Amino acid sequence: MAVTRLRNIKGPHATEIERKIKRGNTLRQASWWRGYRGLAALLLVVLCTCAGAGLLLHLSSLDSDITETLVRQRELVSPQPRAYGVPCSEDYDNYKRYPGCTPQKCGRVVTDGVVTREEALASKRSLIKETDRLFSAPQASILDLHSGALSMGKQFVNIYRYFGDQIRDVFAQEDFQLYRNVRGRIQAAIAEAFGLDPELMYLTKPTFFSRINSTAARTQHDEYWHPHIDKVTYGSFDYTSLLYLSDYGSDFTGGRFIFMDHNANRTVEPRTGRVSFFSSGSENLHRVEKVTWGTRYAITVSFTCDPEHAISDPALP
Repeated sequence: MAVTRLRNIKGPHATEIERKIKRGNTLRQASWWRGYRGLAALLLVVLCTCAGAGLLLHLSSLDSDITETLVRQRELVSPQPRAYGVPCSEDYDNYKRYPGCTPQKCGRVVTDGVVTREEALASKRSLIKETDRLFSAPQASILDLHSGALSMGKQFVNIYRYFGDQIRDVFAQEDFQLYRNVRGRIQAAIAEAFGLDPELMYLTKPTFFSRINSTAARTQHDEYWHPHIDKVTYGSFDYTSLLYLSDYGSDFTGGRFIFMDHNANRTVEPRTGRVSFFSSGSENLHRVEKVTWGTRYAITVSFTCDPEHAISDPALP
C-alpha cells in the first residue's frame, strides 16, 4: 500500500499537521503488514470523503473532545447557507493557480437549500436498489459512480460489466439526469459561496456513493474514520462536497463529519438532503466519526480548477 506523501504543507500549524500525518502513516503500515495485501488505498481514502493521511488512531474514539457543533440534524439551514471562514493553507501554492477558481478564501459551508429531501431520497433509492444487494460484505462499502467500481469485501467489482446489458434494468436515464442536476446546483452553490466562476470549475474523480455502518473493521480497507486532507491525497482537489442521504440520530448514530482544527473539533450532523462543502486544503483536516448504529449513506462530489483533471458526469455505458 502506498504511504501518503507530504506535499510541503505550509502554514502556522504545518508542524502539527505533518506530525499527525507521519504518525498515521506509521500506524497504517504496521496494520498493513499484519494483514493481507490488496487494493486498500481507494476505500481508505474515499470513505473519509476523499482523502489520505492518518492521525493517532485513538483520536477516533475521543469524540467527547468535540467542542462545537456547527449544524445539528434538527436544524433547517435554508434558504441562506451557513458559512464558516478559515484562513487558506499554503497547499495551493504547490500547484498551478487558475484565476477565478483557485481558492482565494477558504472555509466550510452547510446548506439544506440546494437539494430537496425528496431528491436525496430518490438518489438513495436508485443507488441502493441493486447495489445494496451487491454490498454483500457487511463492512463499509463504496461505489465509484464514474468508473462503476463497487467494493465487495476485499475486492472491487465493476457493476457496469457485472450487469452488462442489464444495467439499464438497474439504473434509468432519469437517475443520471437527477445526478447531473444535483451536481450542477452544488457546483453553483460552491461558486457563489467562494466567489468563483462556475464555468472554471470541473468535476473530478473520484465521485462516489458510500455506505458505512457499525460493523467492526476486518481489514484496513474498512477503517474509514482516519483523519485526512483531501488535497494531500488528491492534488487535483480544490473543493469537496458531500450530499447526505440519511439522518443522524434516526437512521444511524455516530457518523458525524468532524473538522479537526488546531484548537478544537467541530462537527456537522448529517441530514437527508443536506449539502456540506469546503475548500480541500489542510485548512480543513477532517474525519468521519465511527458509526455506532444503523447505516450512513452519502454521495461525495469533488471539483478541480485544473481542466486536465476534469471528468464528465457519470452516464450509462
